[in-house]
Amino acid sequence: MNQTKNYSPKFILIVLLALVLSFTTSAASIDYYQIQVFRLNGKAQETKVDNFLKNAYLPALHRAGIKTVGVFKPIESDTTSGKRVYVWIPFKSLNHFSKIQDDLANDQEYQSKGSDFLGAPYNQVPFLRKESILLKAFSDAPEFFIPNHKTSPAERIYELRSYEGPTENLFRQKVKMFNEGGEIKLFKKLDFNAVFYAEVVSGSTMPNLMYLTTFADMAANTAHWDAFRNHPDWKALSALEEYKNTVSKSVKILLHPTDYSDF
Repeated sequence: MNQTKNYSPKFILIVLLALVLSFTTSAASIDYYQIQVFRLNGKAQETKVDNFLKNAYLPALHRAGIKTVGVFKPIESDTTSGKRVYVWIPFKSLNHFSKIQDDLANDQEYQSKGSDFLGAPYNQVPFLRKESILLKAFSDAPEFFIPNHKTSPAERIYELRSYEGPTENLFRQKVKMFNEGGEIKLFKKLDFNAVFYAEVVSGSTMPNLMYLTTFADMAANTAHWDAFRNHPDWKALSALEEYKNTVSKSVKILLHPTDYSDF
């Protein structure tokens, strides 16, 4: 004999809330990233930024639960070498990003060890300007990846690329090319060891996307890109009409990690 169970309204509400929370957690499982770019006027400012990041900022982020922070500088042949420092920070959500800012404001050790930098007088500024770029990971690469190169930091090449779109719709087509089109899959197939692929949600050159590939050294960088450009999958994908004219400007920056970077 079948019996019909009568559930209380409270029980039904709890079940519904659990389902909503489960869906929210699943939907929020895409990383966010911040790239900070310190613009400098010379060695003195570079040293101040290095000391601040190494002794105050990265340790504070580690205490706040962010274990992997990347710090990079342009390679020696780049005209911006010695004039810029790039800091990459991963977050699990926008709320996580906001919480970390509060954590830093309330971290007394950070405030103390970073006081010379944070409280520098107006006529002894530690940098010219700081740019902040906020990014959301692509659906086909929802979480970051940390490579395990055996070469020294001075040999490794991290290539940061930015692709600006002429319009919002054409930009979306380029994003589609990376995801549904299979561009990310090809990068993975060819072992580009990308840290992330993401669209910029707040920055100075929107609409645009950015990604960071990594190589053991410059020779590996050259060999991998030659393989990519000549691969039949890329030739077929780039020939598709739907992906034509989706990039109005591309920027390539070759970087070395600092000796205090987490990777």
